[in-house]
Amino acid sequence: NIRVYDGSSTGSRLLGTYCSSRNTIFYSTGRYLTVHFTSDGIVTFSGFSAYYREVGPCGGSLFGSGTFSSPNYPSYYYDNSYCVWQLRASHDQRIYLAFTFLQLENCCSCDHISVYDGPSIHSPQLGRVCNNNTSLSAFFSTSNYMTVVFQTDSSVVARGFTAEFLSSLKPNSVDCSSDSMHIVLDRSYLNSLGYDGHSLYLRDPYCRPQISYYNVVFSFPLNTCGNVMNDRIVYTNNIYAYSSIHGEITRQSQFKMNVTCIMEQDSISQIMFVADTDLNTTITGSGRYNTSMDFYTSSSFYNKVTQVPYEVSVNENLYVQVDLRRGDSSLVVFIDTCVTSPSPFDFYSRPYFLVKDGSGSRPLARFSFKAFQFLRATDEVYMQCKVLICPASDYNSRCRRGCRRRNKRSLGSNHDSQTLVVGPIKLKGQFAKNDKEHKATVTNVPITARTAPRTCI
Repeated sequence: NIRVYDGSSTGSRLLGTYCSSRNTIFYSTGRYLTVHFTSDGIVTFSGFSAYYREVGPCGGSLFGSGTFSSPNYPSYYYDNSYCVWQLRASHDQRIYLAFTFLQLENCCSCDHISVYDGPSIHSPQLGRVCNNNTSLSAFFSTSNYMTVVFQTDSSVVARGFTAEFLSSLKPNSVDCSSDSMHIVLDRSYLNSLGYDGHSLYLRDPYCRPQISYYNVVFSFPLNTCGNVMNDRIVYTNNIYAYSSIHGEITRQSQFKMNVTCIMEQDSISQIMFVADTDLNTTITGSGRYNTSMDFYTSSSFYNKVTQVPYEVSVNENLYVQVDLRRGDSSLVVFIDTCVTSPSPFDFYSRPYFLVKDGSGSRPLARFSFKAFQFLRATDEVYMQCKVLICPASDYNSRCRRGCRRRNKRSLGSNHDSQTLVVGPIKLKGQFAKNDKEHKATVTNVPITARTAPRTCI
């Protein structure tokens, strides 16, 4: 057999054993690759042939916070690329990784990025990023190491990717939603820097924290206290500390902490990040928008349905509105798909679509449909809608262009995706299970929202 080692000797890490006629490609993570051929003394054959070549340098060991990209970016990457990045933070921190640009071959087994939760490719895999998979664009390590591997095949290239990584403090220090932002700082951390919670303030100096025995907490509506939103649906602010009121000069570094809240596609986790550059630090959190879906009594969408159950007749128009729980004129809501089902747990076996090509592109989205009942099923109907939230100023966003098939993945627009469920819609009365009955009941139960990958129908 033939054994291939990732290093200068057979004591290096074993990449694999080659003992068949299939073609196999190996990549080193450094300057050396060792090939060890072994045979017995009985049977011989014609042997093997192999070729090797030097590939362009890529990968490496990175510490703290920063960015990296695929080889030759922003031009096209090379065939047969194999790059390994080891990301490392201080021992008491962990790592946040986000891909800010992605354009790979539309073949996940051909060109892909693998992310591992540890110092090597033998660590547990956090996920694989492909061109058609945007649900795994952000990763969190459980230790102070993370490994990223970029691998391509021998055909079809694209522009590649860019990624940013940040060293992080403990989780749950920044909590973001469409309603508010919460920032929690340990008093012990501030004391280690020589600051007290009473001296901290935000861009708006009148926004001050609440202080407990262990923590310093800022809690405020997302559109107040000097928060600024950019085109990526990213809210930013700063935490400052008042200088000493005594004396005329100071030799203490000014405390400034940059706070960023990114409304990501799968924004469920919250985390706090600190880049260790003197006392000018950065904290970043991911959040999600709080959206609601409700029935209304007429096409004017003036009176919301509050009674339970809401009695209607079959074939009567029902009016639905989706909006942000806290209005924001800088954002638009777009209904991608709405599908109904006789079961709240299965929207795939017997789907009936109410919206397939998208609806709305305003701070709220609306549509209507006529009440109905599924045949050969229970008297209940549930509705699931997948919606997008985009910046109003981005006219190239999915919200503006609608849902349509594309040959290439859009690279410049960002949006948040959520799934809303409402129901059941029930036929009322003693003939509820009779398919010929023409009366129905709509019960508007509490809405559950969960982030989910979007599907273009």
